[in-house]
Formats: sequence, C-alpha cells, structure tokens
Amino acid sequence: MKVFMNYCPYGFSNCYILGSDPEGRDGPRDAVVIDPGTMDAPMLNFIEKYGYVLRGVLVTHDHSNHDHGLRTLKRIYDVDVYAVNPTVKEHKTRIIKDGDMLSLGAITVTVFTVPGHSSDSAVFLVSHLLFTGDALTAGLLGSTISSYGASIQMNALRSKVLSLPGNYIILPGHGPPSSMDAERRFNWGIQRYEENKAKRPKFRIDLTEL
Repeated sequence: MKVFMNYCPYGFSNCYILGSDPEGRDGPRDAVVIDPGTMDAPMLNFIEKYGYVLRGVLVTHDHSNHDHGLRTLKRIYDVDVYAVNPTVKEHKTRIIKDGDMLSLGAITVTVFTVPGHSSDSAVFLVSHLLFTGDALTAGLLGSTISSYGASIQMNALRSKVLSLPGNYIILPGHGPPSSMDAERRFNWGIQRYEENKAKRPKFRIDLTEL
C-alpha cells in the first residue's frame, strides 16, 4: 500500500490517499481518499502520477476541516462517498454502519462507529492502518460537549478500536501518526478521562425513606 498524507491549512487537518500496489505492470491501481479537507495540486498529482482509479471517498465525520475539498473532488472524479450521514456537503453518500466491510477495488475497509466527538464519527481499518479522524489522535481523544459524550466515545474506542489485537499504525485527522501500543500506554486523553471519572461523585438514594 502507498499512503499519501497531505496537510490541510484549513482546520490544520490531515487528508489521506491510500493506494493499492499493482499486481504486476498491468494490475489494478485502486485508491481511496480519506477525509478530503482539501483537494489541491499535490493530491491530484499523486493520483495521476501513479495512475490510480478512485474507488471511494471515506469521511470520518462531517466537519468542514475534514470534507471541505469534497466539492472540488467531485467535480473532477465520479466517485462514491462513504459516511455515516446520508449527505456530506450536499452530496448523497453510501451510508455506512458499524461492522461494515467495504470492498473498494483491491482495498478492503472495515468500519467502526465511534460517536462522541460527533454523532457520525467513524474509524476506518485498512490492513494495518487505522484512520481515526478526531476520535483518537497522538496523545489525545476527540473533544466532546459533555461527560456523557466523552463516556460514549471512550466506551466505543475501548470495545472496538483499542481492543483490537496487534500494533496498528494510527493515522489521525490532526497531528502526527502514532501506534496502537503507544496510545494504549501513554495517551494523555485516556488518562485524564480516567482521572475525571474517578472524581465524579457517586449518588445513592435510599428508596425506603421516600
């Protein structure tokens, strides 16, 4: 697999193109775009240089800094968009749900939904690579607007992502790449979540006195 990571100044986010290795000189050259926060010359040059055929666009969540370039991309390429939401930037999507396995040419994608940072957040697993959007970054968790949202996100990450066997490479929506082992051991966001959880008061009501 070839991975092209492009920094998007709009929202300080990462955009990715993932391309399959051709099976011989005349084999398939399939690619997917993950979180097109921008669609600029470097991304177009990468696609055209290797002769890739785009098989899909994967959106981890519908925030502008992760899909701002979708309109430009769709003007150039006739390609399906895969997301939890039914529309992204006014484009109809192929709706995905937790546990889906997508066959996009030579690329197989497993979908994990991880609501919390947003209601439509998803993580995509391709081979040994995890595209985590904003749900999990190097040292941090996705921001949430409530402790309930933080709990929902943490439970989803633990049961679906952090529990995966193996040391996957994490390619987040912001910041540098990381590894699964590093985040299991050192993620400050997880540590802070546990500390805050321990501080929350526990309420007990004796119903016999009501």
